[in-house]
Amino acid sequence: MAPYLLPAATCIAQVTLRTHQLPVLTRFYEQIIGLQVIQLEPSKAYLSAAGQEPALLVLEQDDTAPRHNPRQPGLFHVAYLVPNRLELARWWQHFSQTNWPVQGFGDHLVSEAIYLADPDGNGIEIYADCPRSTWPIQNGQVQMTTEPVDIASLMRELPVPDKPWTGMAAETHIGHIHLQVSNLNQARLFYHQLLGFTVMQESYPGALFVAAGGYHHHIGLNTWRSRAASARNPEATGLASFVIKLPEASALTQLTTRLQEAAFKPETIGQKGIQVQDKDGITVELAA
Repeated sequence: MAPYLLPAATCIAQVTLRTHQLPVLTRFYEQIIGLQVIQLEPSKAYLSAAGQEPALLVLEQDDTAPRHNPRQPGLFHVAYLVPNRLELARWWQHFSQTNWPVQGFGDHLVSEAIYLADPDGNGIEIYADCPRSTWPIQNGQVQMTTEPVDIASLMRELPVPDKPWTGMAAETHIGHIHLQVSNLNQARLFYHQLLGFTVMQESYPGALFVAAGGYHHHIGLNTWRSRAASARNPEATGLASFVIKLPEASALTQLTTRLQEAAFKPETIGQKGIQVQDKDGITVELAA
């Protein structure tokens, strides 16, 4: 199949999580993470930063969904990108007062990140990017590592006195999604060769990072706890789907054709979207 390159403005627009405890997760994302509910239905909650449209996160109740096996393919974490280091400091100051457990910190040379999990065990990253001009590039690949975050330096970003915490900054969006997969070569075929993301980093042990437009990564893929595992049940709890937003309708048309030619079966959803499952049973939506 001929190579294809996604438009530079492609991004991850939305994530849907399936749960047995919708009220618990909704409260968590409001009170602990700082998102706002913008629409509430009997079995769904739509949340965004500062009430912005559209929703970044959709939570859906499904009492009959089988529980996701954490060693099978699925979600590793959803990464919420705050607009700057000051907003990361504001978020950390709020979060550190909630007594919710933190799982780790990472200065990745391209970003500073804080890691935790929601009540269902879905991974979350809250992060701020370093200036793009400072990202280390070697042989065309972004160099990323994991060093401690300088929390003292981060907190010095805060003005005194600072404004009261009212939630995540309005400019917050999903910077990337990190998936756990059964096989990196198989994932590379789907996300890089078929969908057209560029490989940005492939020397990190057990992981692959791909992106559009030269970003450090829009999708992370790893086999750290899911290597050679069977495909996930697409109806299980956890990651129900995620949306790749395309800036041009022509890109959606091309990708639909490419998926069909590769023997995938994309389904039309809405007026400007398709849905497909990768080889690991992860549901991907493509929307123009």
